[in-house]
Amino acid sequence: MPEGSGGHVSIFETANAQFDRAAQVMELDGEMQILLKSPFREMQVEIPLRRDNGALSLYRGYRVQFNGARGPFKGGIRYHQDVDMDEVRGLAALMAWKTALVNIPFGGGKGGVNVNIKEINRFELERLTRKFISRIGHILGPYRDIPAPDMNTNAQVMAWIMDEYSGRHGYSPAAVTGKPIALGGSAGREAATGRGVVMVFEEVARREGWDPKQMTAAVQGFGNVGSYASRFLSETGVKVLAVSDVSGAYYAEKGIGIPIAWSHCARQGSLEGFAEGDRISNEELLALKVDVLVPAALGGVLHKGSAGRVKARIVLEAANAPVTDAGEKVLEGNGVYLIPDILTNAGGVTVSYFEWVQNIQQFTWDEERVNAELGKVMTRAATQVRELARQRSVSMRTAAFMIAIERVAKAERLRGI
Repeated sequence: MPEGSGGHVSIFETANAQFDRAAQVMELDGEMQILLKSPFREMQVEIPLRRDNGALSLYRGYRVQFNGARGPFKGGIRYHQDVDMDEVRGLAALMAWKTALVNIPFGGGKGGVNVNIKEINRFELERLTRKFISRIGHILGPYRDIPAPDMNTNAQVMAWIMDEYSGRHGYSPAAVTGKPIALGGSAGREAATGRGVVMVFEEVARREGWDPKQMTAAVQGFGNVGSYASRFLSETGVKVLAVSDVSGAYYAEKGIGIPIAWSHCARQGSLEGFAEGDRISNEELLALKVDVLVPAALGGVLHKGSAGRVKARIVLEAANAPVTDAGEKVLEGNGVYLIPDILTNAGGVTVSYFEWVQNIQQFTWDEERVNAELGKVMTRAATQVRELARQRSVSMRTAAFMIAIERVAKAERLRGI
């Protein structure tokens, strides 16, 4: 679908455009391109839910297994009213490239249910989750396909998934990651994605000669990823001038007190009513004159229209596909340094890998070891991407895709097409 000034472009279209650009630079043969852009399996199921009031509601669930040449499919499950097959397919593709880029032995998958979680209670949420897993459980497993948290799902939802799967297959903690620590979850998992974002930023900043203590940032999104990214950026010395969530955006010229914002969210459930900054719109946040813009909410927020208003000199992608292909061209034309999502937000799946390893080995790591190992993975990947980008005179995103594509293509060739 062509993109207008603010028109919708699917995540799958964006992922394919990014793939095509890298494949062209690599001179990847046409047959391999077709293979690597084709999902292995797509499943759509209907999920009946008996509500507490006795009414029957019907929801639609999805699971896409994109590529498993390098290992079991891996990817989160999201609950959102806008979830559809195209979105899940695109996110599954990005997971395949993300796991390959950081060189962990997984493929790419993704799942979701088109439900507005504000309209169901906790007990209905549990029943919905269990029914969904009963529908797709036969394609899941520790060595097949391993779900994890995503938008509007958390450790409790993963606990229900593990219990439902284990009830059918025997105790299987490695069948899902992002679980509560009491059920085999990993220390450090909750903060992992946001921590990984900032680890990549610090490594790139060190090599580019940027001083975080002299930099400012705006963070769109204050959920799991955005809140932790804000916290860790602040701890490096970056002054966070603005944060936002679904309730709106808040700006303070002297800097937002991130611990205060955390406390407010813990009390109120959102940033609504946050008194430590002036209320602005999310659109105004994206156009603030800061050094670093961190889109950490939904995909596609920087498109052909909005990207032209960006005044930041660095875009640090924390969400999945927050910049469309046309938006990226605008940013590149304006000299914006973009650090791509398949690199920056790979911290979550990396620590999910560590959790899976601990479950398989039945041996627990402490948080210090988890964070140290995460640092090794993220800084190594950041260094490899930056060096290839400089060697081949391509963007960081194209370099990241080139590394990932080559690893998956090599696995496909070795296994036999």
